[in-house]
Amino acid sequence: MKKLIKIITSRLFFSAILITAQITIIILLFSRAINNTVWSQVFVVISFVFGIWVIFNKHEPEYAIGWLLIIMIFPVYGALFYLIFGKKTLSLFSKKKLSKFVRNYNKTREFNTSKEEVYTKLIDFDPDLARQSSYISKAAFSSPWQKTDAFYFSTGDEFFPDFLEELKKAERFIFLEFFIISLGEMWSQVLDILKEKQEQGVEIRILYDDFGCIGGIPSNYSKRLRAIGFKARAFNPVKPHINSRLNYRDHRKICVIDGNIAYTGGLNLADEYINRTIRFGHWKDNAVKICGLAVWDFTVLFLSMWDVTNGLDGDLTKFQPTLESKSNGFVQPFGDNPLDEVAMAETSYLQIINMAKDYVWITTPYLVITRSMFNALSIAAQSGVDVRIVVPYIPDKKYVNEVSKSYYFDLIKNGVKIYEYTPGFIHSKTFISDDKVSIIGTVNLDYRSFYLHFECGVAFYGSSIIYDVKKDMENLFVVSKQINYNDVMSVGIIKRFFRLILRLFAPLL
Repeated sequence: MKKLIKIITSRLFFSAILITAQITIIILLFSRAINNTVWSQVFVVISFVFGIWVIFNKHEPEYAIGWLLIIMIFPVYGALFYLIFGKKTLSLFSKKKLSKFVRNYNKTREFNTSKEEVYTKLIDFDPDLARQSSYISKAAFSSPWQKTDAFYFSTGDEFFPDFLEELKKAERFIFLEFFIISLGEMWSQVLDILKEKQEQGVEIRILYDDFGCIGGIPSNYSKRLRAIGFKARAFNPVKPHINSRLNYRDHRKICVIDGNIAYTGGLNLADEYINRTIRFGHWKDNAVKICGLAVWDFTVLFLSMWDVTNGLDGDLTKFQPTLESKSNGFVQPFGDNPLDEVAMAETSYLQIINMAKDYVWITTPYLVITRSMFNALSIAAQSGVDVRIVVPYIPDKKYVNEVSKSYYFDLIKNGVKIYEYTPGFIHSKTFISDDKVSIIGTVNLDYRSFYLHFECGVAFYGSSIIYDVKKDMENLFVVSKQINYNDVMSVGIIKRFFRLILRLFAPLL
């Protein structure tokens, strides 16, 4: 009963009710118009035009097909829904601010005075990885770095004590950008340290995604944080009206401390991520800490989003790193966004798969893949590459899990090995291949991460952290169940058919 009351009184429920009411009113108005023969014919023509628009509107094929099905099934209303929810748009004001920030950031790129030297060394190490790094540099305004050390945390339980200690050492500033912040033991400990550091003169900035935090913190929480003395903003606030930008979420997880230390990975600031609260069995996640010059790119990623929500920082140089660490291979942070029509993260994953000669191992909470990703995984496996994917045994979203399982049969048939993490839910987003390259970050193998979310991650080339990731993956295989052909075929034919139907609309989930 308490859970039901909490749901009914939540901001998400209230917003959903109002948006549903608005959609219902629009449908009723359209229904009355359709009864008029002339208007009915006009709407059919409009739907046809929208169908053509969807096809030629630079959408990925699966996304376009999903919307075309809706427009075909609901000729009038489908076009309306696409106009509201399907277009990739941002306000003109925000676009101008993003462009202004890019220009401002480009003026600071000379800070990486050794980028040509580092790139030459990367070519000597591995020309294929150098080409991938070059692509990321051009698509994400980032560079490969040396003079940067890296540390891997295989669980949130390992990450959290180190995170707290580094926060306590802050002297200049702390930047936090997270998809989810939730009141509880984890956030309480972080907040206590932030208050202490703020009193010591450390600048605190907090940016959280409003949708991700619904149910975790009060709706006016950014005001409460500002009352403490922090600089705080909610990204893309959820409002109880139809909004074409509702899909764009800030899914990044970034902490920058003094410009010299940065964290990223799958972890949010909520108790389940450190297993203080049990929701879906054991919560398996990971994080990385980098120290040194490469932190600059994470600082810039944070400031770019901060600029959109709060205003421009004129002088970015005051946030630059002040320390150099020993080199640990090559480190390249990156960000991805849904507004540049470049699926940078997906392409980087595809490059790793296509370059693999020995193995490519992957963890993801959601396996809702594009045709390009499916083909790349299948071709690699059929070419003798050891392709393994670890997904949850206990899902957090059952309907998405059903879509994920719809891919099992074809992937296994083509030689891809699928594992389910039997202790519970795996939330880490990890690629590792051939002991040479690994990407760790926030990017799931699904359409939302590839095309609708602001994401981030870090690519490691020839770094010792790769062996830590590999060891963690090997431990995962021991406790996970490998799914075989019999497991897939034991599922009833009706359920398998249902999964395939769901897959048609996977890009819209």
